[in-house]
Amino acid sequence: MFDWLYPPLQAADLGPDWPHMDCSRFVQTPGVRWHVQITGSGPVLLLLHGAGASTHSWRDLLEPLGAHFTVVCPDLPGHALSHIASGWRPGLREMAQALNDLLGALGLMPHVVVGHSAGGAVAAQWVLDRQSAQPAHGPTLIGLNPAWLPIPGMASWMFPAAAKLLALNPMSALWIARHGARPGVVQKLVDETGSRLGAQGVDYYGRLIRQASHVRGVLAMMAAWDMAALGRRMPDLRGPVFLHLGGRDTTVPTSWSGRTYARVSQAQGITAPELGHLAHEEAPLAVAQHICAWAEASQGPGGQAGDQGQLRS
Repeated sequence: MFDWLYPPLQAADLGPDWPHMDCSRFVQTPGVRWHVQITGSGPVLLLLHGAGASTHSWRDLLEPLGAHFTVVCPDLPGHALSHIASGWRPGLREMAQALNDLLGALGLMPHVVVGHSAGGAVAAQWVLDRQSAQPAHGPTLIGLNPAWLPIPGMASWMFPAAAKLLALNPMSALWIARHGARPGVVQKLVDETGSRLGAQGVDYYGRLIRQASHVRGVLAMMAAWDMAALGRRMPDLRGPVFLHLGGRDTTVPTSWSGRTYARVSQAQGITAPELGHLAHEEAPLAVAQHICAWAEASQGPGGQAGDQGQLRS
């Protein structure tokens, strides 16, 4: 119902200069028509963006990472150009299963999984589910300001409830998209993450938030997630775990995300005091260097922590 108000986003809706569209392809799996960008060669590295973002957030990391890895970079279901079928529930477990379907369709299995913010939650869920099915294989998990634990206190139940109310109202996404077109709104939203992006970076987010179908997908995801269940499973992670935190992050503060060290005994990482929630967009080369270093450090005796697989067209 009301799907006619939210037609699937097309590449032209985002503009002819949307980053790395020459690397794009579209893959259909049950419930999701994925937009995914693939570049580089070598062991497979999976990049998962945060809530409200898209592949564009990795625009300045694809080239340095592609020099060492086959980089797989999808839009999350319901975000940007990845369209979800009517009635498909974008819960955390469902997203992890859909991601597994995508990787199976591509014939690729990651050696390293990198997730930013909510993408970090999808990454952790996928790794946990995979190690349950195939305990002999464990990819390296890297979280960039990851949402791995429930928000403490009152916000833990207020935020999901608010998202559910917004998602239930068929007009909410349309209103938010129109509000996002007002001068200064997107700049304010970016500033509130604690990050400082240039005009082009802010413009990319502006193009997304002005698309009602994208906003609808973000709201549906936020309404469907159960972060408490993921938080309880985090100590079960067995493979290498690394964190890159931004000291200026006001979206997932280090006081929250840093608690992962207490939950996951093997977790290691750094905090960059000058960076915010979008640290990988503020300092892409530095973050890419950390990703490469952690991937190399976590290689086992056989040289790989996970299957490489072969790319299918």
